[in-house]
Amino acid sequence: MELTRKINMNKLPFLILLLCFITSCSKDSDGPEPTNYDYYYPTNEASITAKQIGDGSGTLDPKGITISKEKLYVCNGNVLEVFNAVTLAHIKTIANYTKGSTTIPFVNLTSVSIDNGRIYVGSVESRIFVLDESTTLGINTVGNGQWWQTFVHVFGVVVKDGLVFVKEKEKSIKVFEASQITETSDWNLKPFAKLNTLSGFDQVYSMDVSDGNLVVAGRDAKSYLYYNIAGIRANATASITTPLEPVKAPFEDAKPISVVFSKDWAITSENAGNTSYLRLYPKDEFNNREYKPRVNTSDIMGQNPFGTIVSTVLLNDRIFLSDNTNKTIRVVKLNKSTIAEQK
Repeated sequence: MELTRKINMNKLPFLILLLCFITSCSKDSDGPEPTNYDYYYPTNEASITAKQIGDGSGTLDPKGITISKEKLYVCNGNVLEVFNAVTLAHIKTIANYTKGSTTIPFVNLTSVSIDNGRIYVGSVESRIFVLDESTTLGINTVGNGQWWQTFVHVFGVVVKDGLVFVKEKEKSIKVFEASQITETSDWNLKPFAKLNTLSGFDQVYSMDVSDGNLVVAGRDAKSYLYYNIAGIRANATASITTPLEPVKAPFEDAKPISVVFSKDWAITSENAGNTSYLRLYPKDEFNNREYKPRVNTSDIMGQNPFGTIVSTVLLNDRIFLSDNTNKTIRVVKLNKSTIAEQK
């Protein structure tokens, strides 16, 4: 008997119980060992809304999110919110870049990434703000807020393995070395390399690094885009003139919106028509461009359908979803059930 991996999430608990009943009833104590099948499904755990921020009278317009040292960072309009990622208690709101006597208000934040004790915050106002993770005070900025200078706006940032990847308007990703950014470096840094996303415009973009590749959720190219980091380094100089193009495997019916990697999973959100999906792929398969999701759902148990999920992040068995449509951070738990099938 072949078991289908994609299961209608609305019927999942019933199906699991039914399969357990059937397999237990048919078990022969003298027969061969049963074959085990693992099934994964999400359940609602909690949510973060505007009511949990300050006095509860403000707004929540969530975009890029990340977690570091059990703190959840959320790009919320013109501020960066910080929560305890375990208790979900609000810790503070960061509204400005502050370094000595210099204060620059945050405006239209799109993305956030944390690496090696630094917080990198991207803004549509054509800047990357770099903060000290422990104090949240400013280290430096890249870009001066003018779109015709360093960046043509910023719609995504991720920092891994000493490289800073910045998605700007249209088809461009600029790559910097983290070591270029110091307390005294110039704001108008020259990129180390350039990448081409094939198509694009002015949407928030999600990226992460896995298995030696930068992987971009290419929402406009309708594909996940893979850039080999060793290849980026080897061809960096030439890429300034001719930006490097990705390896890709197009989807027929889905538009990738976000991607993030855990130890075992590629956690993604994808849109198909007007429906938004949470999809989890085994990491090794995803890195090989094999797309067979083990979790594939547009809601939780038939209720509360997802809006557009622009960013995702995982902490232990909890997945945080930046649901921009519904103006909430949804927290779902990833559950596992093992079913033994007696042959």
